[in-house]
Amino acid sequence: MYQKRMQTKKIQKRLFGTNGVRGVVGKDMTPDLVLRIGEALGTLRQGQIAVGRDTRTSGEMFIGALKAGLLAAGCDVVDCGILPTPALQYLVKEHYDGGVIITASHNPPDYNGVKIIEPDGTEMGDEETLQLEDLIFAPLSISVKHWDMVGKEVAAPQMVDEYVKAIARQFRRRLGDGITVVIDPGSGPACLTTPAILRALGCRVLTINAIMDGTFPGRLPEPSPEGLSGLAALVTASNASFGIAHDGDADRAVFVDENGRFIEENQELALIARHICNESKGILVTPVSTSQMVEMVAGMAGCETVYTPVGSIYVARTMRELIDAGKRVALGGEGNGGLIFPSHQFCRDGGMTAAVMVALLANSQQDLSSLVDQLPERYLIKEKIMTSRGNELLKDLGKLYEDQAPEHMDGLKIRRGDSWVLIRVSGTEPLVRIMVDADRQQAAYEIAQEIKEVINRILNRMT
Repeated sequence: MYQKRMQTKKIQKRLFGTNGVRGVVGKDMTPDLVLRIGEALGTLRQGQIAVGRDTRTSGEMFIGALKAGLLAAGCDVVDCGILPTPALQYLVKEHYDGGVIITASHNPPDYNGVKIIEPDGTEMGDEETLQLEDLIFAPLSISVKHWDMVGKEVAAPQMVDEYVKAIARQFRRRLGDGITVVIDPGSGPACLTTPAILRALGCRVLTINAIMDGTFPGRLPEPSPEGLSGLAALVTASNASFGIAHDGDADRAVFVDENGRFIEENQELALIARHICNESKGILVTPVSTSQMVEMVAGMAGCETVYTPVGSIYVARTMRELIDAGKRVALGGEGNGGLIFPSHQFCRDGGMTAAVMVALLANSQQDLSSLVDQLPERYLIKEKIMTSRGNELLKDLGKLYEDQAPEHMDGLKIRRGDSWVLIRVSGTEPLVRIMVDADRQQAAYEIAQEIKEVINRILNRMT
């Protein structure tokens, strides 16, 4: 089995994290900040800029501030309304000079954020983001146009239909005949898209939490196993083939099987990687946080694995670089439900992921639960420790485990035989994430306990 670890390292930014800038509305995220982001982006990227937002109650306020900044800098603005992040990314790739989505993705309802989209539909990279931040923090460098040179705005909420049709076109007609699917958009913008996509494939579609509502009354934007009990109940009651749930901006998708059992996201990636790699050999690109289960499955299907830092932008950019170098890339994805299909676009796409799961089952003679049970057995532990001193913590951990050859591509990764632990600072919240991937349950538990005890000792010394 071949694998390659990219030598890319993340660049520390002042404002933007792994996936844009996010924070609590009125505290970290203010209209003034979003206005300055709009002015700075308009200075950096002239032309026609598409904007959109998710369903959060603060979205209308922030989209107004964003548009004001872009218009003041001389950009023409196309307001695509409420739509999934990957839908706007697709539209930017096809039509516009750049884009911005107002979303906090999986964060709670009191959060919001800004994600910048490049002309090719990918998220803004580190180097370009540093240039943008320089403009944000040095407002005298921002170019506010004269009264007769400001931009113009048009509304284009109908453009989201183009995204739906683009996905449906990738699959044979009536692919989903005989397949019943329950969809939980979580009151987010996927209410407009995923049911339409799967109906276009011929599926019988049932929904829950499918009315757009920025207070998220049915469940929180993060599609956790605990929050999907309603979805699981409807799947079993309706004898559906599977259920699907999205996060707050629908760039991710997670699944429950026909028995209502939640499919862990690394298992999801492994399932789809096996399906894709069996049909088309190539390279699988995934972050260092992904379970070895995925690499094992890809290898058995004849695909190589390339690792990147955590974050869809690093996966997408690495995929593009490999393709530009003449390599064949089969799939990109993270172990959080965010998958990237190079035949469609180079960003995470929950709607496309839903359609691929329909294709996977249509081509199989087995239930989804049986396919999951055939995957290699791995034991995963994911935990969080709240702290705002994550970077200091990682430095101390690196010194303590220096003799174990830790990897520093993203955070700190320590290998123990066929197991590993990854400790990394969150790009969106004041916390440290701990991930353990092991071949045995006891080994996973012991590694996690050891790391948590060491981290708590270090944090106690810091206080």
